[in-house]
Amino acid sequence: QVQLVESGGGLVQAGGSLRLSCAASGYTIERFGMGWFRQAPGKEREFVAAISWSGNTYYGDSVKGRFTISRDNAKNTVALQMNSLKPEDTAVYYCGRADSGSLYRASNYDYWGQGTPVTVSA
Repeated sequence: QVQLVESGGGLVQAGGSLRLSCAASGYTIERFGMGWFRQAPGKEREFVAAISWSGNTYYGDSVKGRFTISRDNAKNTVALQMNSLKPEDTAVYYCGRADSGSLYRASNYDYWGQGTPVTVSA
């Protein structure tokens, strides 16, 4: 069955970096768009970044210029490099597989990982 497993979250000081990884199994990612969303306590799930099956990338306004999404089809993984982290980046980060439609909308994703927490201290 399809599974997505995130890793790489943790505690980091403001200005630091983290690299999140999403390992997919049960299917090959090369024909699917993949995305990262995040959810902070008491807030809705927020779009962070996505990469289409062809390699086009998309970013939320709050992370443009600081985060980079990439995919390794051979390893069946998607990564999110996060630099210049801010306290407002604190959230649980989720990796998802896009089923169809806009990569910006969480409702267009059919599978999600369990999430990995990121905490950025001031």
